[in-house]
Amino acid sequence: MSTTDPIAELRRLGQSVWLDQMDRTMIRSGALARYRDRGVTGVTANPTIFARALESADAAYADDVERRLARGQDAESIVWDLLVEDVQAAADVMRPVYDRERGGDGFVSIEVSPEIAGDTERTIAAARDLRQRTARPNVMVKIPATPAGLPAIQAMIAEGANINVTLVFAVERYVKVVEAFLAGLERLRERGGDLRTVHSVASFFVSRVDTKVDPLLEVKPELAPLRGKAAVANSKLAYEMFTQLHSGPRWDALRESGATVQRCLWASTSTKNPSYRDVMYVEELIGPATINTMPVATFEAFADHGRVEPTLERDVEGARRTLDRLAMNGVDLAAVTQALEDEGVAGFAKSFRESIERLATVRARR
Repeated sequence: MSTTDPIAELRRLGQSVWLDQMDRTMIRSGALARYRDRGVTGVTANPTIFARALESADAAYADDVERRLARGQDAESIVWDLLVEDVQAAADVMRPVYDRERGGDGFVSIEVSPEIAGDTERTIAAARDLRQRTARPNVMVKIPATPAGLPAIQAMIAEGANINVTLVFAVERYVKVVEAFLAGLERLRERGGDLRTVHSVASFFVSRVDTKVDPLLEVKPELAPLRGKAAVANSKLAYEMFTQLHSGPRWDALRESGATVQRCLWASTSTKNPSYRDVMYVEELIGPATINTMPVATFEAFADHGRVEPTLERDVEGARRTLDRLAMNGVDLAAVTQALEDEGVAGFAKSFRESIERLATVRARR
């Protein structure tokens, strides 16, 4: 049996492992610190994760909810208070990583309300508010890569904020995300800001692409070999674009001013189809200057039997051929990724509302 630690091997190849799960029980019990000690260097959360946290660990929140409701605080502001407190606590757990890596890792993310994803000015105001309230250097504010989100991303980078750009699906949209990042850095430099303190990631939601594309292939049996291939192919082409956009005179000038790259973060990396290998979205996307944020089950599976090889830059032309073949057979990837963005925003908004409604249940079970 191999004694090699797959998580440590990922780190050796330049890929960070973040945990795509967070709740108050995990933080207070020391579980999050134990994951940190096993090689986890960051944490992501979103409205769906928080809604699940309230459902599965409501006792950990009940006293706070009861006290706040009793003094007349409204449910929505309670949700934000709980989120901010959890993110602060998780950021404190990850602070040793942040300090060790001199700001290059150790981040925890908190997302602006998905209900304002179509409003640039409200998104900017919300991002500023969350940045101020969390008051931790190793917190990233998540802003969706919607058309309205792009100028908000640029504005916040220009103010020196750490931004996690979420709900990225299409390579074409990713190009606009990087443009917002670069333009924000340039504006910050013009203002005399310190580019060395700004860190950003672009979060691609991986497995959902296959979840959407695979059913489209069932009508043609000859396309069966393409099942489970679209998501990885799409991600590989995104990473190819990452390398192109973080090179050349424009990037060199920013790098010389202290800028660090906006890393690609592979999100939604649990395997939804049980017929696929349970760690396929980790194993097939390993490369430098990237992050894979894993649910606990995926982390444990990869730590147990993950195979570590530098796969991300392997056979990029094959990935391109896969997407070309899909297009030739009527799979409109642009339509797929737009539908996924719309569904992602709507799903997160639904989860946010469910968190608010959940508070009454938390209180009732006291």
